[in-house]
Amino acid sequence: MENFLNPEVIIRAFGYIGIFAIIFAESGIFFAFFLPGDTLLFTAGFLASQGYLNIALVMFLVFVASFTGLLVGYFIGKKIGEKIFYKKGSWLFDPKNLKRTRLFYEKYGDKTMVLSRFVPIIRTFAPLLAGVGNMNFRTFVKSSLLGSALWVLIVIPTGYFIGNKIPSIHEYVMPVVTILFTLTFLPIIWHFLKQGKKYFKK
Repeated sequence: MENFLNPEVIIRAFGYIGIFAIIFAESGIFFAFFLPGDTLLFTAGFLASQGYLNIALVMFLVFVASFTGLLVGYFIGKKIGEKIFYKKGSWLFDPKNLKRTRLFYEKYGDKTMVLSRFVPIIRTFAPLLAGVGNMNFRTFVKSSLLGSALWVLIVIPTGYFIGNKIPSIHEYVMPVVTILFTLTFLPIIWHFLKQGKKYFKK
C-alpha cells in the first residue's frame, strides 16, 4: 500500500494516465479521498523539471481531471442528497443537516470550491456536499474552474521550481510536501472550521 500511494511510484508506473485517473477520482469520488493529490502534483512538477514529464501537458491534464472530477462529485451529491438525509434525530443524517448544508453553500459555496482545492480530504467531499446542498450550478462551475486553475498553477510549478533549484530534493519529496502544504494552508483549514461551525454545531 505504501508503494501504491507513493506519488513517484505511481507516476513512473502509469505516467500521464495515472496522474489523470488519480486526480479525477480524488477530486470527486468520495471513497477516493485517501489518494495523493498535492503530493502527486508536486512530484509531477519535480519530475518535469528533471525532463521525465512535459510540464505543459501535466498541467493541462490535471486541470481537466480536477474539473471533470468536481462535476462528477457535484452530480453524485445532487442525486443522493435527498436520499441520505432522512433519519430525524441522527447526528449526521437528520434532514435539518440538509438545510444547513444548503445554507452554507448558498453563502460560502464559491469560496469553498476554490479553497478546498488546497485542502486534502475536504476537496474530495466539497463537490459532493455542493451537490447535496443544491449549490447554484453556474456558480459551482465558475468557482471550480478557478479553484482547479489556481491549484494547477501553484502546486505543479512549485515542484518544478524546487526541482530545478534543489535536484537532490527528490529523496525528500514526501516530508517536504507535507510540511510545506501544512504550513501554507493552515489558515485555510481554520477558515473552513470557523465558517462551518456556524451552520453545523447545533
